[in-house]
Parts: sequence; structure tokens; C-alpha cells
Amino acid sequence: MNAAASQPDTDSLDSPLKVFLVFLRLGVTSFGGPVAHLGFFRSEFVGRRRWLSEEHYADIVALSQFLPGPASSKVGIMVGVLRAGIPGALAAWLGFTLPSALAMIAFGYGVSAVGDLGNASWLHGLKIVAVAVVAQAVWNMAKSLCPDRQRLAIAAAATVLVLAVPSTPGQIGAIVAGGLIGWFFLPGEAIAFTPLPVRIGRLWSVGAIVLFFVLLFGLPLAASSSGSHAVAVFDAFYRSGSLVFGGGHVVLPLLQAATVQPGWVGNDAFLAGYGAAQAVPGPLFTFAAYLGTVMNQPPNGWAGGLLCLAGIFLPSFFLAIGPLPFWSWFRQHPAMRSVLKGVNAAVVGLLLAALYTPVWTSAIHAPADFAIAAVALLLLASWKAPPWLVVILGAVAAFAVTPRV
Repeated sequence: MNAAASQPDTDSLDSPLKVFLVFLRLGVTSFGGPVAHLGFFRSEFVGRRRWLSEEHYADIVALSQFLPGPASSKVGIMVGVLRAGIPGALAAWLGFTLPSALAMIAFGYGVSAVGDLGNASWLHGLKIVAVAVVAQAVWNMAKSLCPDRQRLAIAAAATVLVLAVPSTPGQIGAIVAGGLIGWFFLPGEAIAFTPLPVRIGRLWSVGAIVLFFVLLFGLPLAASSSGSHAVAVFDAFYRSGSLVFGGGHVVLPLLQAATVQPGWVGNDAFLAGYGAAQAVPGPLFTFAAYLGTVMNQPPNGWAGGLLCLAGIFLPSFFLAIGPLPFWSWFRQHPAMRSVLKGVNAAVVGLLLAALYTPVWTSAIHAPADFAIAAVALLLLASWKAPPWLVVILGAVAAFAVTPRV
């Protein structure tokens, strides 16, 4: 084989349409959550298409993990930027997100048609499966992000804080405290790297970072001064997408605080949608599209779904595009690694608190519920069953054990 042919093709640019079609196929077939998505991406972009070298792909994944927001979506956006510039970023996100977003909006219409969810046994099964999914996420994240006593202590303290202050300030406070503790008490280390072949100017990057902070601090002021419910909804989802570290399941407590506590979405509908989100491919953040669809006041339906989807993913664009040219500077500073260690440990604590409430308290009411959750966890963790299959089995099992009147 020619040596040049085996090298990654990092010099040529592709059309946004080609990027969209590649990511659309991944959006239809990528089941299994963010870790699985990153595996699919590596096979496609490093192995099959040779768009990136192994080192550059690892670099992009490291940057995505360092920043808040959905990890796999940020990696996709960065790959889109490297292959087709800013239009490629939009094409990559749209292709990867569209299939699951449409599925979640359709499910939202189905739930709205059902009406009262309190006695729907199959939807109760989705909530039970959510217990197993979140429990597995807590266990896996704790093993990788809390490998020592110091970080386990940070996670435990974050759990206590979030349960004691069950609101957005408690969650943000836990993340900030974890970062500060990591900065002062957890050792960091620099990582050797080769600079990424970034093709966007620093003006774009600085503009993205500025817009990120302008919206983060400006939207709450706009929502309070205008009194617009649509602006308040967009602000809530933008904030959730801006402040969640770890992505995926970690967004659960932030979205629960943003939608259930103010009464925009019922808790039964919230957990039913979260369970259904496990059965579709693509990013778990498309759960936001479902929440916008089932809200009990306008904007809801498909318009509300698209509004919430745009709100929760917009920070990912800013945070994927903005830091790319500056990543080499960040990686040279061990202090940044220390902060990230503390933040990641706090994220485990947030997810553990969410496992208790609202997930466990809303789903496990009887021995049969616990048994279904235990079997679902066994299927996910030991048998490596696909999440969509576990979701279906959980719904069927709950329907089967529910007494008929």
C-alpha cells in the first residue's frame, strides 16, 4: 500500500452536504449513549474515511470533555468545522441530531394525546428503566472520574449539597465548588500534543466565546424584563446546555429543575420521555425536543420542541468553535486539568442525587418495580443489551405486572 494513501486526509475540504450525509447515517445508527457515539465516530473518521489521525481525534475528544455540553455532539461539530468550516459544523450537527429529534417530537405528540399519564403502566415502565440507565451511568462515571478518595469525597459532598438545595443554584454551586477544590487540592499534569489543523480564524473563535457569555448572562435579564414565556424557556434550556459537564445523563437534574419545578412539564411526562430517549439513536440532549413538545403552555408542540432543541444545543456550537484555536494553550496548563478533575467528580455527585430524586422516588413504588429495575440494570451492565431493547422490555414488563381493574 502507498504510504501516502495510509495517511489521514487532513488537508482537503469537503462540501457541507457530504458532511451532512455522513453524520445523518451516524445519527440513524449510533445507539448506546455518548461513549458509544465516540466509538462510532472513531471508526468512521479515523478508520474508514481517514479524515483525522488517531492523535487529532483524541485531541478533539479531550477538548470536548473539558467543556460543558454534550460530548459527542461537540466532537461532531468540531469534525464538521475541520472538514467544511462553519457550514460544516451546522451540517454535522443537523445530520447527527435530526433523526432522534424527530422521533422525540413524535413521541411527545403521542404522550400529549394520552393525556393523564398517572395510570399508564407502560409509561411507568419507561420510568423504571430510567432508574437502571442512570444507575449504570453513575457507576461507570464514578469508576473513571472518582478513582481516589479525594474525588469520591467531592462527589459525596456534591450529592449532599444538591439534595439539600434542590434547585439550579445548588447544582451550579456544586460544580463551581468542585472546580475550586480541584484547582487547589488535585494535582494536574500537562499532556503532549500536536496542534490541530484548525481552519477558522481567531475572530470567529473570539466572537463565538463572546456570544456564549452574552447570551448566558443576557437571556435571564431579557426573560425577566420582557415577561415572555418563550424567552424564559429558551433561557432555561440555553442555561442547561451551558452548565452541564459530562453531557448525556448529567443534564437530567438541570432539565428537571428547569421544567418540572416551575410546572411547565409534569414529572410523569418528564420521566416517561427520559425513558423513551434511551430507545432512540443520536444525542440524548434531543430529550429537550420532547420537553418542548409536551409543555403545558405555548410555545409547545413542534414549535416548542424546536425552540428547546435550539436552546440546549446552541452553547455547544459556541463552545466547540470558540476554544479550538486556543486549545494548545489550555493543554499546557496543569491547573486547567486540576479544575476539570474537580468538576467531573462533582458531576458524579449531581447524577447520584438525580438517581435518588426524581428518578428513584418517582419510579420505584413496589417490589415488582424494583425487580424490573434490577433486571434492566443486569441487562445493560452485564449482558450489554442495547438500550432500546431494554426500554421495550421494561415497558412490556410493567404493563404485564400491573393489575387490571
